[in-house]
Amino acid sequence: MTLILIAEDESRISAFISRGLESAGYRTRIVDDGAEALDVALSGDADLMLLDVGLPSLDGFEVLRNLRGQGSTMPVIMLTARSSTRDTVDGLDAGANDYVAKPFKFDELLARVRSRLRENVQTGTIALVHADVSLDVLTRRATVAGREVDLSAREFALTEQFLRHPGQVLSREQLLSRVWGLDFDPGSNVVDVYVRYLRGKFGHDRISTVRGAGYRWE
Repeated sequence: MTLILIAEDESRISAFISRGLESAGYRTRIVDDGAEALDVALSGDADLMLLDVGLPSLDGFEVLRNLRGQGSTMPVIMLTARSSTRDTVDGLDAGANDYVAKPFKFDELLARVRSRLRENVQTGTIALVHADVSLDVLTRRATVAGREVDLSAREFALTEQFLRHPGQVLSREQLLSRVWGLDFDPGSNVVDVYVRYLRGKFGHDRISTVRGAGYRWE
């Protein structure tokens, strides 16, 4: 599932952005410090970063220059209350892919996120294919034997995890973390419920239960 890193020290704004992105089917992680934002970005876990200019320890420009200086090509959209042309130019020159001035409408931000992710995916894998199952990560469409399958955002994210690791056993802990962003709760059966949904849509024999370990896409 696509992970968006939100580097923003105003909790009201970061929470607003996070809620909107998660409703749109993305996973989010919020950090409020420039040095931490740089560390997370360099870890390779995030697919795109929304980067506020006015961060403590390292400002957004410093984070971006360090990130690009270490070879990262992760898409970065800068967020700032500064609206001067000079600031925009500085951000783009530092390696930003886009620049959004506060206040902004969430629909516009979401459109820019989709656009930057689309550009990034075009240089890599667009579709995940295993046997007769295909998952298009751009259009969020799934097909089995040429027939389109209607998936919710969580079902799509869970299928994406399986198709990125076919033949591998994925534990409930891994799936809860990657798809729902949750620490493992031994009392939760949400993974089992969604695996049952996927079996109903793709066929029961595609996902095997490995007793005591997790699930495997055959």
